[in-house]
Amino acid sequence: MNRRELLLAAIASATLPSLSFSARLFAAPASTPRLLVVFLRGGYDCNNLLVPYASDFYYESRPSLAIARPDPANPDSAIALDGHWGLNPVLRDSLYPLWQRKQLAFVPFAGTDDLSRSHFETQDNIESGEPTRQRGGYDSGFLGRLARLMPDSAPIAFTDAMPLSFQGARDTPNLSLRGVSKPAFDDRQAAILSAMYKDTPYAASAADGLELRQKVSRELQAEMLAANRGAANAQDFATQTRRMASLMRDQYRLGFVDVGGWDTHVNQGSTRGPLASNLANLGQGLAAFADALGPHWQQTTVVVVSEFGRTFRENGAKGTDHGHGTVYWVLGGHVRGGRIAGEQVAVNPQSLLQNRDYPVLNNYRDLLGGVLAGTWGLSAAQVQTVFPGARPNALQLV
Repeated sequence: MNRRELLLAAIASATLPSLSFSARLFAAPASTPRLLVVFLRGGYDCNNLLVPYASDFYYESRPSLAIARPDPANPDSAIALDGHWGLNPVLRDSLYPLWQRKQLAFVPFAGTDDLSRSHFETQDNIESGEPTRQRGGYDSGFLGRLARLMPDSAPIAFTDAMPLSFQGARDTPNLSLRGVSKPAFDDRQAAILSAMYKDTPYAASAADGLELRQKVSRELQAEMLAANRGAANAQDFATQTRRMASLMRDQYRLGFVDVGGWDTHVNQGSTRGPLASNLANLGQGLAAFADALGPHWQQTTVVVVSEFGRTFRENGAKGTDHGHGTVYWVLGGHVRGGRIAGEQVAVNPQSLLQNRDYPVLNNYRDLLGGVLAGTWGLSAAQVQTVFPGARPNALQLV
């Protein structure tokens, strides 16, 4: 392999962070709070996560997708969270224990004021954090602005490319954990890559990018060896989140990860099928993340968002289409959970937006602004820098 081919291979496997910045390996103070934003790209069906089992309209609208009302004799029935809402039973062993410990809350009727029902437009609006009608471009995201305000935030994106949410930040590496279980570069290859950037403005970025990938790769290989000897490990997303927890425990404090596969137009399923599998995998991953952080979970907040919800009624292909309001999740060792938070309305035909979707009653910028103010100690002026025009409201979750 010649030098050019080796460089292309390195870039293709996301070995180096973007070369437009210096990807320092941070050592954030131990007392700095931690925040992880999990973005479910594709618009997940919140109605089969948080089941409005008290609504007859739900069962009328979903003849093949509805999850049965809570029934101790039926393991496929919803797990009652209160008198109106239940949890998909595929999360019984992962998220439900966090709920019971009051470290998990759900916020229904949440989202943005974007009514385009376009995946890309709404995702961009959420990641920018600016009012929909006042967006100035693609060079500034709400996590980027937060990172600039908080010098000890030690940001990192667990993504293939730098997400819009971190645009405008300084010193932010991005690291895709997909595929890093392959053997790391040997010393000779690492030396070749480092030499290519010696005495250039990119020398520090290249060196730190290599070091970060080598570190994660070594840890993953060690875990794989342990698993071969019978150690119980979650798979897929859960494996990734354990590595994320290791990095956020020791070095980084502000993280972002996206998870795809939520656009379920056809054969969505209820307690079985693509949606249930995705929810089970996600729940296992978040439980693994909390477990791997150990005592640092007490200083950690995880917020799970998606660009929009889906149509309340199922479609003719036994799936759901692009909607509007959705359900956000807020987790953490210090979160005042074990409850359904935020403004709510009865689930019936009269409450639907345009006779098809959940309305948005809890704006994401207000919610996240309030959470950041409560966990990171942001002043009112700083919240406005991160979320211009927001009315911060943490819903007493933090």
